[in-house]
Amino acid sequence: MEISPVRRDEIVDALRRGTVPEHGLGALAVGLDRFAPALDEELDRVANGSGVFKAVRGEYGSGKTFLTRWLAERARARGMATSEVQISETETPLHRNQTVYRRLVERLATATAPQGALREVVDSWLFNLESDVLDAGDGVSEDDVEALTARTAALVDHRMGDVAQRAQPFAAALRAYHRAGATGDAATAEGLLAWMGGQPSVAASVKRAAGVKGDLDHDGALSFLEALLVVLRNAGHPGLLLVLDEVETLQRVRSDTREKGLNALRQLIDEVHGGRFGGLYLVITGTPAFFDAPGAGVQRLPPLAARLATDFATDARFDNPRAVQIRLANFDLKALVAVGGRIRDLYRMGLAPGATARVDRLCDDAYIEALARAVAGELGASVGLAPRLFIKKLVADILDRIDQFDDFDPRRDYHLSVGDHELTDIERNARATRANDVALTLE
Repeated sequence: MEISPVRRDEIVDALRRGTVPEHGLGALAVGLDRFAPALDEELDRVANGSGVFKAVRGEYGSGKTFLTRWLAERARARGMATSEVQISETETPLHRNQTVYRRLVERLATATAPQGALREVVDSWLFNLESDVLDAGDGVSEDDVEALTARTAALVDHRMGDVAQRAQPFAAALRAYHRAGATGDAATAEGLLAWMGGQPSVAASVKRAAGVKGDLDHDGALSFLEALLVVLRNAGHPGLLLVLDEVETLQRVRSDTREKGLNALRQLIDEVHGGRFGGLYLVITGTPAFFDAPGAGVQRLPPLAARLATDFATDARFDNPRAVQIRLANFDLKALVAVGGRIRDLYRMGLAPGATARVDRLCDDAYIEALARAVAGELGASVGLAPRLFIKKLVADILDRIDQFDDFDPRRDYHLSVGDHELTDIERNARATRANDVALTLE
């Protein structure tokens, strides 16, 4: 896989910080080949106008975020847009559609816009519509702003079809946004774009320009999503991959909020399967406990549990990647060493010859395995929890030092040190050796 120097630096910097890179994940992917054919088939179906829902299950450290970002790269390679929304009790509760939609738009990405791509998408479509009006041969000229704006507005409704009726406020704001841009009213255009993105507290004067009122509500958010999918498709993006990450946070909220969140998820799945959101690939991630534990997560709502039911009693070798749920196994030592080797090989790309030779000699596969064993040992011998910390140590403590210091030898000069401050709660609990060391969250 070809990686540019700029992309390589972005990937390495993310790994140095202990986070999953946003791009270039194909260079690091280990064990995902078995999912690729089925997921690619589903991406193709979405690009052809279908809706698809997928659930990804795995324990902490199994690579759920990595898989969804790897999938997002494959989606963007097909011209699709993507968005990753992290579900949380306070910032983005699952039962508030308007908040989820707002976060979706804030994180909207395309191959050319890494985040906040709504403006690019809308402007691209409106430019195409103007071009169609000018090419129609009806005597409308580029200099006749009033006629061009009116014809383009009519074409907006025509191209949106039935969705323009179901999402009338969105369509009205879209027309007013185009009008404001054509007349040079940048402030109004900016406000209308924010309103289409679900942002609250847009000035009343801005909304009056489009003939709309209030803020986006729970029910309206689904209509806005429907409209957004149409705009994306008309702007040349055949679909949207939407990832709702860490939905297991529902297990930690009050029972009434949990019920609302689970029911909102059931409704969303039904709408996807019912064909309302053509061009949407909806992915959720969660822990096995969220999907399986009685009374706490999915199992609390039997209709939702039925929709997500998947056979995981059979040997994992025969898991069906086309099923509604797919499971990720925890990393074992072999997989961890393989990832370490790929990171080392990526890191050495572009180094000076002397540094490359030192990396090859001092950070060979044997040393990578020794470091992986040591990091896992610090986490209670739990290899499955080790990837994040292992990768961070490999890049920041080993590879960076080999690159910068000619006389650094990790076997001689480095002793693994892990402070509690650099661990997540889950990693810290795994490290604990006594019951009193385990941090408990009391509600």
